[in-house]
Amino acid sequence: MPRALFEKTGSAVYISHLDLMRLFQRAFKRAGLPLTHTQGFNPRPSVSIALPLSLGVESGCELLDFDLETDGFSFDEIRDRLNAALVAGVRVLSVYDGGRKIKELAYLDCVVTMEYDAGVPHEAAEQMEALFSRENVVVEKKGKNGVTEQNVIPMIRSLTVAEGEGSLELSARVCCQNPTLNPMLLGAAVNKYLPELAPDFMKCRRVEIYDTKETIFR
Repeated sequence: MPRALFEKTGSAVYISHLDLMRLFQRAFKRAGLPLTHTQGFNPRPSVSIALPLSLGVESGCELLDFDLETDGFSFDEIRDRLNAALVAGVRVLSVYDGGRKIKELAYLDCVVTMEYDAGVPHEAAEQMEALFSRENVVVEKKGKNGVTEQNVIPMIRSLTVAEGEGSLELSARVCCQNPTLNPMLLGAAVNKYLPELAPDFMKCRRVEIYDTKETIFR
């Protein structure tokens, strides 16, 4: 089954996961790329996205699996046709075959940017590094079964904090499957444990994904 590597940036970050799926389904149709459909009473187009992206989060490493009724299109042609049919902010970077099994995905690199209107508080970076050096940093996680508490520390592979002009960047490698850590929970931990360092604005971006050996996953 072919796979597409795509990015989601700009205003497109506010497209929900379900709407993104519908967007791609329509894009394939407009691009003249006929998708196969699942069998049964409610056939669905054969498209799936590996790791659902939280609303408002950017990414440059999203994976879309799909299946066409014909193999008469080159991978470059599929990419170009889709890009002509997609909205601004959603762009296919490459299309290829022989993608690895999604269950082998293990980690992702992310950057959480915290912006401060009045400038970065004194020694904020040091305090955040100390926070994530603890054994337990518990935050609330919202899921299908309600709100639960989650210790984020065991799911952080590495984390650094860098200070910019009016902002701090938390660059982390975290678990993305079994278990899964939503990178936005890093910001939630700062708000809970270091309320004096709570940012005026926060954004997050997925940068890259890896397998259990921390090799780039495709």
